[in-house]
Amino acid sequence: MNYIVLDLEWNQSDAAEEEQVAELPFEIIEIGAIKLNEEGVMVSEFNEIVKPTLYHQLHHITSKLIHMQMKELLRGQPFPVVAQSFLDWCGQDYIFCTWGTQDLTELQRNLRYHNMKPLSDGPIAYLDVQKLFSIAYEDRKLRRSLEHAVDHLQIKKDIPFHRAFSDAYYTAEVFAKVRSTDKEILRNVSYDVFHPPVDRDAEIKVQFDTYTKYISREFADKKEAFGDKEVSSTKCYYCHRNLRKKMKWFSLNGRHYYSVAFCDKHGYLKAKVRIHKSSGDRVFVVKTTKFIPYEEVEKLQKRRDHAKELQKKKKDKTQGL
Repeated sequence: MNYIVLDLEWNQSDAAEEEQVAELPFEIIEIGAIKLNEEGVMVSEFNEIVKPTLYHQLHHITSKLIHMQMKELLRGQPFPVVAQSFLDWCGQDYIFCTWGTQDLTELQRNLRYHNMKPLSDGPIAYLDVQKLFSIAYEDRKLRRSLEHAVDHLQIKKDIPFHRAFSDAYYTAEVFAKVRSTDKEILRNVSYDVFHPPVDRDAEIKVQFDTYTKYISREFADKKEAFGDKEVSSTKCYYCHRNLRKKMKWFSLNGRHYYSVAFCDKHGYLKAKVRIHKSSGDRVFVVKTTKFIPYEEVEKLQKRRDHAKELQKKKKDKTQGL
């Protein structure tokens, strides 16, 4: 299996006469990638400019960041040509590696806009090198810039940042360093959910060292989602027993929901559900569970009480009290 280290540059509307296209707010203008073999050795590279079809002026921030002019883009090939060439170059047996979480989503959005074959009909497992760097060298939560990681690992900076190929190159260098620290770190896969699971059998259920993740199929709405036992239950991922909740599901914003259960053997289990919208106003759920100390339980209790106060005020205002 090969590793495809991918980086994209994209553009968006900047001129007043160019309205943002809802189906494609970010148009890919450059694809850069490095191919590594199973040993983590660089074996091939890909670098192509994409001729824009939607936004014919570079956003002022994009232009400053990537040091590119529109005349350079006009020498590129249309997205379908470049994208197909890239996918052919990737081959058959590979996993994507990116810095952060956006690139695969935007690649798939651009593929859909141009009526090209999707990469997958469900979530795509990939390696988020930014997250792996945090796991290997920091606290698992911090998300550093690519240049910070390059400096931390004392990687030679011999080409400028903020172009697709150069950022893919540096990401590949960081990935090789992270991989060399502990090959087991590659078990920490991420999932791009541009396409949610198509049915119950395709749902994602995975256990990592310190937490579990569940990605559901689509539901008609939040009510139907929380009516599903897999979504609403809290289960100990060591004992595999359903746990009684100490704190029922609550939310501050209607998108992130929390609950706390207790296992006699392993302690307090926090469950977090994120509601994602999908096509046709349907929704799907990403749920994570992890064991937490009691200090974090107390913080969640305060957030729950605050949520109750907000709901009461909203209800009183609606009733004119």
